[in-house]
Amino acid sequence: MLKQLNETINYIEDNLLDEQVIEKAMKNISVSDLHFKNVFFFLTGMSLNEYVRNRRLSEASYELISGEKVTDIAFKYNYQSVDGFTRAFKNWSGFLPSEISKQRQCKVFPKFNFSITVKGGNSMECKIVEMPEFNFVGVSKRVPMQFEGVNNEIVKLAQGITQKQIEELHRLQNIAPLEIVNVSYNADAHFMKEEGYLTHLIGVLTTEVEAGEGLEKLPMKAGTWAVFPNEGAFPFTLQNTMARIYSEWFMTSDYELAASLSFSFTKMNPTKESYAYSEIWIPVVKKEK
Repeated sequence: MLKQLNETINYIEDNLLDEQVIEKAMKNISVSDLHFKNVFFFLTGMSLNEYVRNRRLSEASYELISGEKVTDIAFKYNYQSVDGFTRAFKNWSGFLPSEISKQRQCKVFPKFNFSITVKGGNSMECKIVEMPEFNFVGVSKRVPMQFEGVNNEIVKLAQGITQKQIEELHRLQNIAPLEIVNVSYNADAHFMKEEGYLTHLIGVLTTEVEAGEGLEKLPMKAGTWAVFPNEGAFPFTLQNTMARIYSEWFMTSDYELAASLSFSFTKMNPTKESYAYSEIWIPVVKKEK
């Protein structure tokens, strides 16, 4: 995986002006686009599209310093208009393109290079579970995306579940894990920038076909899930484990992300404040040799 990350970065660098550089780069990798883009995001904190945009604007800033015309640079870097380039450059650097050559200073965004840093002390437990066909059934709501801290809209969703719905969920629940789970899906296009909304469901796993009134059903195909138990301060430990799954486990495992839904459950410790046991279930497939 490390080799593919660096080869992709090198390809992008050699073809930075190509409007379809990301699509073409994805054709050269052996893992799925979904897996690659998620690993890239959790390693860097930005999407692949954002990385390419930043690299183009960084290179454009060097050319502006050397005296190149704003109009020429705008079209060279695939902007449809000078105004569009000017807005993008100002948002990125804090300067208007016309100011760069006069002030002789610019913002720089260097090319990425991936390497493995060995950090001792924190092992990661994982088990592989084969699951039959099942349904997620529960109560859902569109909530704002939030990668860190407690999402108050999800808290409100949980608090709004009625006693009748709780009883129906317990009746339907018939497949492990026999817990109330959290599932997020249908994220807005800019989810990797923590912008917009996604749908969050609180519910159970069941093989029953019919769901009770007011409950949403999400069918899942049979497949493989990697399960990551974690215990500690909530929600930090859960969120940190999720990041480590992509930045560490996927980098060295024989699996990649499958086109299905991840889910998790959390059991708060009644004797320790803000302390919990959680499990993160990630859909995976074996990498092709």
